[in-house]
Amino acid sequence: MIDSNFIKNSKLNIQNVSRETLNELNKYSLSIIRKNREINLISSSTEKSINTRHIADSAQIIDFINKNDIKTCTDLGSGAGLPGIVMAILMKPKKPEFKVILYEKSYHKSNFLKEISKKFKLNTEINQKNIFEQEDLETDIIISRAFKPLPIILEIASNNFKKFKYIILFLGKNGKEILKDATNKWKFDYEEKKSLTSDESLIVKISNLQKKNG
Repeated sequence: MIDSNFIKNSKLNIQNVSRETLNELNKYSLSIIRKNREINLISSSTEKSINTRHIADSAQIIDFINKNDIKTCTDLGSGAGLPGIVMAILMKPKKPEFKVILYEKSYHKSNFLKEISKKFKLNTEINQKNIFEQEDLETDIIISRAFKPLPIILEIASNNFKKFKYIILFLGKNGKEILKDATNKWKFDYEEKKSLTSDESLIVKISNLQKKNG
């Protein structure tokens, strides 16, 4: 059960989270577990720790998203809706006009996302499409969690989006090395913060992405 202590104990910097929002996060996590019996949304070994491993982990990027210049957010390879649906639930009472666009090519997973969005009246757009086949996309923030490695995400941002401000990614224990390697091909600015749910992980916010010549 997700309650006020869930936010406090996970050290998330989310102000004024209502009981209704916590209740929706809880119902969402239970929906994932129920649906997981039919389709593979999350590893079954993480079901018991879903609130920390998946919900809190996704929610921690709120610090990068709850800004005045952010109106749209695009989640690549959304799967179960992590982190896109979590952001939509958290942002609904804070900024009703905030929209989350989710790309998930799986028919069954995209249907699950549509069901959840309808259930909680979320401001979302669910696209059952292969993100690699899309062109000229626009958004404020590109987010991705457990979808593709950083180099591939940077290629998607550069090739498939004509306009975006930031990219927010979850990086594992080799995150700093991966970022360093990426600078061989790319120029970018970035902010990083240590993950609140894993001592070995990082959250990074990339801006001003440019491919180097040659």
